[in-house]
Amino acid sequence: MLHTVLRTPEEQFSDLPGYPFEPHYVHVSGLRMHYVDEGPRDGQVVLMLHGEPSWSYLYRKMIPILAGAGLRAIAPDLIGFGRSDKPANRADYTYQAHVEWMHGFVSALNLQHITLVGQDWGGFIGLRVAAEDEGRFARIVVANTFLPTGDHPPGAGFFGWQRFSQEVPVFDAGQIAQMMTATDLPPDVMAAYAAPFPEERYAAGARQFPLLVPTAPDDEACAACRAAWTGLEGWHKPFLTAFSDLDPAFGGAAPEGAYTGGLPIDRYFQEHVPGARGQLHTTITGASHFLQEDKGEELAAMVVEFIARNGPES
Repeated sequence: MLHTVLRTPEEQFSDLPGYPFEPHYVHVSGLRMHYVDEGPRDGQVVLMLHGEPSWSYLYRKMIPILAGAGLRAIAPDLIGFGRSDKPANRADYTYQAHVEWMHGFVSALNLQHITLVGQDWGGFIGLRVAAEDEGRFARIVVANTFLPTGDHPPGAGFFGWQRFSQEVPVFDAGQIAQMMTATDLPPDVMAAYAAPFPEERYAAGARQFPLLVPTAPDDEACAACRAAWTGLEGWHKPFLTAFSDLDPAFGGAAPEGAYTGGLPIDRYFQEHVPGARGQLHTTITGASHFLQEDKGEELAAMVVEFIARNGPES
């Protein structure tokens, strides 16, 4: 049973730059979950999942391009983020809970033939959901993410971020967004990233996320992640990697062998997921961890092309 649940006041989301989208809501496990839903309702579904500590605002540059191409662009806010409800007790946030909440979201909207776009925790969660409910998904795009099993360490940079996330006195998501981009963000954009967290008590989920990444073989999420990898290693549907060259966590600037113990992360996907064979994998240049912010238009064009090349019902 959940403890206290907070809901960010609506005035926090007034007049955000570049984010004119009408809010939509669905209830999942008793929690209200917000999502953006743009484009034709009968269009191919593109489900875009964000990571830490962002929200659907991260996809604002991509949504109009996808919708303009006739696709149905859906970008939910994970529980604890954006306009979605925020349990105030950090113990209510687990890796498994996030996966179950996303299963509930996909089921509540009865989404089918989904193209998943997952970045950061959006991949950690989305790849689990796709592997566990394969019939709903037609394609996958991974961008600066992985599915960690704890069998290989993520690198010193991650542990530095983990310490920072727990020790920084004020969890300023706007400042963190700036740390994770190659672009100089205007003050109003930084404020938009911080909007969901008007006070520290709203940031329980954002504070907890870095502690949920499996970093040792006996972490509680490892068995489920390994089972999901079994599914991915038999995944023959189209699978595309679109990582960025400046990302210090998963992309071109990541420590050698981070998460995989050997190959760069995008190469690891390409060699272990059958559906990745023959796809036009790309490294996006000039973009850091939040490549949607740095090169969102470029990533959106890749997603449109990927769907077009791989058929409406692949």
